[in-house]
Amino acid sequence: MGVKRKAAAAILVLLLCLGSLWLQGGLDYHWDSCLKGYNQVNKNHPHQLSNSSEADETQGPPVLAPCPGQKFQVSALVSHLLAAQAYTSDVLLQPYLSSWDELVKFMESLGPMVSLISQEIETKTAIIRQLALLSEKSPEAEFVPDMHSGDAANSQTVVKKFAGDSQGAYHSVRSMVWTELNRGIVDFHHQTDSGCRTLLRLHRALLWLKLFLQKLAETPTAGRLRSPSDLCREAYQNTLSHHHTWFVRRAAELAFIALPERGFFFRLVCVQNQEELSVVLTRVVNAIGEIYDRTQKVLDENGMLDLP
Repeated sequence: MGVKRKAAAAILVLLLCLGSLWLQGGLDYHWDSCLKGYNQVNKNHPHQLSNSSEADETQGPPVLAPCPGQKFQVSALVSHLLAAQAYTSDVLLQPYLSSWDELVKFMESLGPMVSLISQEIETKTAIIRQLALLSEKSPEAEFVPDMHSGDAANSQTVVKKFAGDSQGAYHSVRSMVWTELNRGIVDFHHQTDSGCRTLLRLHRALLWLKLFLQKLAETPTAGRLRSPSDLCREAYQNTLSHHHTWFVRRAAELAFIALPERGFFFRLVCVQNQEELSVVLTRVVNAIGEIYDRTQKVLDENGMLDLP
């Protein structure tokens, strides 16, 4: 076997392992996790789609149209992100996970190297869906506080919720955090498959994608546009790399080399040039930013930004 073929084989092995280590920071599981998967994704709860909020229906930006021929639909992504914005400081989990379903399609469209990473994200969304499903099947009634009546942190108002109730334990980020803390599911010292810990891994990955799309939307006043590969690598170095080992960081940078050129992204969201791409991606980035900020606040309030 020639040197080039050996190198290619070595890179492939590294990237296969990267897929399972990506959101783990390289420390969560032993090497045999590279051979295991958890892809039981529950997608049986569709919700109403709209990519403009009710408040902005008459004066907000126009609704994004579907892009024919593409599996990833930016219009659906924006719809899910807006639908997840519950009340003023919470995130509904069902549309939040649907947002990730669409982001996974986005990552898969970037080629087989990046799609390996998306498989680990699907594992994470499946864990939260499974926890929600188990909670719904529980015959016992749940006592979940009304998270949005006055000061939720100090409210003594408790509303009796049943497992099948749409306002139950895994209805939103705040209700999930409250439930898992009170059930003792969250462990601040050891790794568990709690919904809160799983959400934190998704939360970190969301910041990486937000920064990448933000950089991709930028139009420099002078000089050439930078390659998506460079922008993705830079976004990664400023976000997820802080939680990864040296091995995972090197493997990630190899994966980003294979990213398609900028023209691919024009076709992906059905635009003709950088100016139009900037308009569409700015909509996406703003919607992601709102979800990220709300989730960050909840995790920070409960001391969950560094769960092992």
